[in-house]
Amino acid sequence: MGLATLVLRDVHVPASPPWWPLAPGWWLVAGVVALLVAGVVAWRWHRRRTRQAWLRWFDAAIAGGSPAEQVAAMSERLRRAARQCDPSADRLQGDAWLAFLDGTQGRAFSQGPGRLLLEGGFRREVAPAELSAATDVARKRFLDLMAGRR
Repeated sequence: MGLATLVLRDVHVPASPPWWPLAPGWWLVAGVVALLVAGVVAWRWHRRRTRQAWLRWFDAAIAGGSPAEQVAAMSERLRRAARQCDPSADRLQGDAWLAFLDGTQGRAFSQGPGRLLLEGGFRREVAPAELSAATDVARKRFLDLMAGRR
């Protein structure tokens, strides 16, 4: 057989591998990603449930009673929560207590509606709007303190 009679054919490239089923390494990557997503979802769910439980505990303490009793209950819950950040914080009095409650977020207690906590428990009459504003500020700060944020 001579060179002239030799039949040559093109090089045939094998077919590319199919994308399915995935290689074991991709299954491992998918499993790790799924575990991370499940962990983040579980952590957020747990955090949300914990915050809801704290708020129920706070709201149960201030439910009912006179406005002065509600203010006293708010102050008591805030003092308990303050121990999460500083064990001696619940012994603060007057403007030092309000300054601690202000934390780094602003002046909602020392110059805002939270100032009601100082004398509101001893007042004969507390305006509903004033009580509502103080409750909103106190609930937010209560959550921060329970979470350990100064």
